[in-house]
Amino acid sequence: MKKIGFLSFGHWTPSPQSRTQSAGDALLQSIDLAVEAERLGMDGAYFRVHHFARQLSSPFPLLAAIGAKTRRIEIGTGVIDMRYENPPYMAEDAGAADLIAGGRLQLGISRGSPEQVIDGWRYFGNLPVEGENEEGMGRRHAEEFLELLGGKGFAQPNPRPMFPNPPGLLRLEPYSEGLRERIWWGAASNATATWAAKLGMNLQSSTLKFDETGEPFHIQQAAQIRAFQVAWKKAGHARTPRVSVSRSIFPLMDDRDRAYFGRGGEEDDKIGYLDENTRAIFGRGYAAEPDVLIEALRKDEAIAAADTLLLTVPNQLGVAYNVHVMEAVLSTLAPALHWR
Repeated sequence: MKKIGFLSFGHWTPSPQSRTQSAGDALLQSIDLAVEAERLGMDGAYFRVHHFARQLSSPFPLLAAIGAKTRRIEIGTGVIDMRYENPPYMAEDAGAADLIAGGRLQLGISRGSPEQVIDGWRYFGNLPVEGENEEGMGRRHAEEFLELLGGKGFAQPNPRPMFPNPPGLLRLEPYSEGLRERIWWGAASNATATWAAKLGMNLQSSTLKFDETGEPFHIQQAAQIRAFQVAWKKAGHARTPRVSVSRSIFPLMDDRDRAYFGRGGEEDDKIGYLDENTRAIFGRGYAAEPDVLIEALRKDEAIAAADTLLLTVPNQLGVAYNVHVMEAVLSTLAPALHWR
């Protein structure tokens, strides 16, 4: 058994070719897609967060709205860039959204990817401390966030408060029990996967990671998952961790699918550079007739090693088309691959 969710970047553009022409379209269609995904039997609705871009940005109003409109599906992010975040404010927003959703949030966080503007986190009032770079700042914010989600009181109460206080030091409210165990770290390297395991975070691994060995993407990603699991065991955590991987998977079922994705060109991994020194490998996409896809996906070692698969969806093609794609995966691929 494998949990299957979708991951949307929430792109929008005022173009005649796009069915998502405004930020309002992106948000409202995201809610509709989550509702439809739950109806189909999908396990998760996840959303990417990008600032200064025509994509989804502030996630918690969207997650809360989806939580109020659904009953079962997991609701998450993949990922929130912690360089931009104020940990106490984020803890309050996350607690409120999780309570609205009945404890279904699965929050992916990370230090983020290259952004639309130079040092965009500065515009949010965030600066690295002395001796710290932006990656370190993101990890520091993550550790502060995790500490706050633990629910331990830390603030000295006012001796003459406006309203009565419970005894002892005060914590942030609203507090959602169990959310601390539903935080994931988006790791691009084996080292950050190991760091996440030590802190008791689940692992999200996307279609991009640092090229650390020169091997095919899925082989490197499977090795990253094993490193995470070893580190988790060494840390002595009581619970079993979760691991997700992201993939673009499109069964070619009809002429629409063939027009959009039947031209090939994504059968191989790609190599690129995130900056002058960071060589990255980008995982291949999968688009073919169902029988061909089944054989190709059987060979993907990272999918086999993960308990959760997130399908990246082309949200600008509209809700109805993405429902069609998800239904095709659930009906044709999942049973044959024993994901269901």
